[in-house]
Amino acid sequence: MSSAPGDPAINAIRTSYDRVADAYTEAIFHELDKKPFDREILTRFAAAVGRGPVIEIGCGPGQVARFLHELGVDVSGVDLSPAMVEQARRLNPGVRFRVGDMTVLDLGDGSVAAIAAFYAIVNLADELRRKAFGEMARVLVPGGLLLLSFHVGGEVLEEKEFLGRPIEMNFYLLDTEIIRTELQSAGLAVEELILREPYAPEVEYQSQRAYVWARKS
Repeated sequence: MSSAPGDPAINAIRTSYDRVADAYTEAIFHELDKKPFDREILTRFAAAVGRGPVIEIGCGPGQVARFLHELGVDVSGVDLSPAMVEQARRLNPGVRFRVGDMTVLDLGDGSVAAIAAFYAIVNLADELRRKAFGEMARVLVPGGLLLLSFHVGGEVLEEKEFLGRPIEMNFYLLDTEIIRTELQSAGLAVEELILREPYAPEVEYQSQRAYVWARKS
């Protein structure tokens, strides 16, 4: 269920986020201040997860993990990029962050009560995305909850520059029914799928957003 050591796609994503970590942090760390729906759904998630350990996968600079932590959730963050983890640790004292690959999570089977994955799959092509879903299902306890968000569409954005830095990764806008099928194939039953239109251009990229509540069967 894991990517091979030295997987070139994973390495390219890691390197790309290392390059943009400081600029990315500056751009999005305070984004939840301008996103009331996201705050609302994260508050609902926090109330649903209970007392068990929660991980945020693809945590970036840690703004989602911090929000959950302030709601009393026992949350830690995982990100592929060491530079991004460094930013998260600097900005969020009291929250644990570590480097990790969502396609081969360094966690035991059934060791996590819930997972938040906000736009964590945006750079993963089909095969890696399915591996990531398999790993999420593996580490969740039976009945464990996944809150997943992603950009809706069918395009692949083959960008060569992001935030003024060169990158070597694509951005995927995803079909909701394909994601539903992939999650269910991994053993994650979709309970709810919510769509929202984008906030203003100065707040975020102009794509429709999906939020999926899924539970380990």
